[in-house]
Amino acid sequence: MSGSELMFIVEEAPEGGYIARSLGEAIFTEADDLAELREMVRDAVACHFGEGDRPQVVRLHVVRDELLAM
Repeated sequence: MSGSELMFIVEEAPEGGYIARSLGEAIFTEADDLAELREMVRDAVACHFGEGDRPQVVRLHVVRDELLAM
């Protein structure tokens, strides 16, 4: 996978904080805020891939639902 990109879908957790799930790999992590989540994603990717297999770019796609009263 060297030289590639890995994408995570980031959502607000129902109980507070954020969860991140990778697309195409079995990687999941969570944190209380976005700054901590970035560090948790870096750690999870480092644990999942070997030194030479890590993607060069990790993209966090933050998804947020908002309801509008009509």
